[in-house]
Amino acid sequence: MSMHERLIREANEETLRYLTRRHFLLDCVTGLGAAALGAFLTGCGSSSGKNILDASGNPMAPRAPHFAARAKSVIYLHMAGAPSQLELFDYKPELQKLHNQLCPPSFLEGKKFAFIRGVPKMLGPQAVFQQHGESRAWISDHLPHFATMADEVSFLKAVQTDQFNHGPAQLLMQTGSARLGRPSIGSWVTYGLGSENSNLPGFVVLTSGGKTPDAGKSVWGSGFLPSVYQGVQCRTQGEPVLYLTDPDGMNRDLRKQSIDAINEINKQEYQSFGDPETLSRISQYELAYKMQISVPDVMNINNEPAYIHEMYGTQPGKESFANNCLLARKLVEKGVRFVQLYDWGWDCHGTDEALSIDYGFRNKCREIDRPITALLQDLKQRGLLDETLVVWGGEFGRTPMQENRDGKEMPFMGRDHHVEAFTMWMAGAGIKKGGSWGETDEIGYAAVKGKVAINDIHATILQQLGFDHEKLTYDFQGRPFRLTDVGGKVITPILS
Repeated sequence: MSMHERLIREANEETLRYLTRRHFLLDCVTGLGAAALGAFLTGCGSSSGKNILDASGNPMAPRAPHFAARAKSVIYLHMAGAPSQLELFDYKPELQKLHNQLCPPSFLEGKKFAFIRGVPKMLGPQAVFQQHGESRAWISDHLPHFATMADEVSFLKAVQTDQFNHGPAQLLMQTGSARLGRPSIGSWVTYGLGSENSNLPGFVVLTSGGKTPDAGKSVWGSGFLPSVYQGVQCRTQGEPVLYLTDPDGMNRDLRKQSIDAINEINKQEYQSFGDPETLSRISQYELAYKMQISVPDVMNINNEPAYIHEMYGTQPGKESFANNCLLARKLVEKGVRFVQLYDWGWDCHGTDEALSIDYGFRNKCREIDRPITALLQDLKQRGLLDETLVVWGGEFGRTPMQENRDGKEMPFMGRDHHVEAFTMWMAGAGIKKGGSWGETDEIGYAAVKGKVAINDIHATILQQLGFDHEKLTYDFQGRPFRLTDVGGKVITPILS
């Protein structure tokens, strides 16, 4: 082969290599995109074969659960900061006998605490307990109104977690994972059930206490689920939802024309690429337009009768936990699937008077006592409690020992974070009335019977909504995910 022929052959081979790369990167990219999109779209249904889209392409269309449900909706009351079970529901007279004594070494060896260092003193209950109702449930004098509802709820006395810092513990409690990126409980519920009211969000969030939870808005985020399933935060002061009203120069008819035009483009985009987030965008534009009429009405408590305001202790126009409890009732009455209330300010370390277990904690209890009681009574008298699951709790518990830092006592009485055992309760929607499950040892340090994990709480919530928690899944990054991850058992002893 001559030099000239060899050069031509090498040039042709280089041209073929260039064309092959170009063909792969340009001509085949559509095929790769389609393959990736196909894999993504398989995530739009549960492992039971149900797809999130109905014939109209509406991701929020009502859908049937796996089996007959006891609950149509959920009101979840999260006390951000973690209330002390030892001053509310877990009566421990033996702990009172140990008050101010040095903590036994066995309670400290091999244990991790958020702040306790050295040897703290034991801290007896800073409340007076009595038994209430036919169930003879122990409830402290911090919650005198709630004590009248003892026979309506089931207590979980031995809930455990493995996270002792607020942010990760709140994420675990609300998303099933201590790491960012997982969908919240409310998102899973609206993903599975859709919404019964097309004029309101399926998942509404209300906050009180002046701050959002330590984990931020991720505790009501949709994670890897389509964003249409994330919680919508509403406010009791000012506009219920930011930017809900039309801007200056924009009337309602013009707004409708604008949304129709935008969504026509979005529909063409979806037909071309099939991205389910485009459907989320269409749904959110349409919902926002409908919410301009429906949200101001449902978020207005001024037209409630005087006896309701007296019952809840509400103050229209102000941000308060009481207002949010009344709004929660109104929202589920209108068909909202999941209403999440976060009340901030339950972290009682004893660093100052407001965060003390014998002063600040009492004040927080006064703020929730009447509203929670009123919520349960109001739901019951309207026939809604039988189909509404009410859940109450924090992200972990508090220690039987008084908090110290660097071996020094706090200026006020306080308790550190505690993961070994804490108390939650549920009511309504097939939950046993006057029930109790789980026990702690004689000083409330460790669970000794009926231990409950966070994923068990989630499995039970989904069970009451008609879901097998192992089958409500979403395919993401090559595997099916679920709220309960690889754990979770339904807490059958508290089910009626």
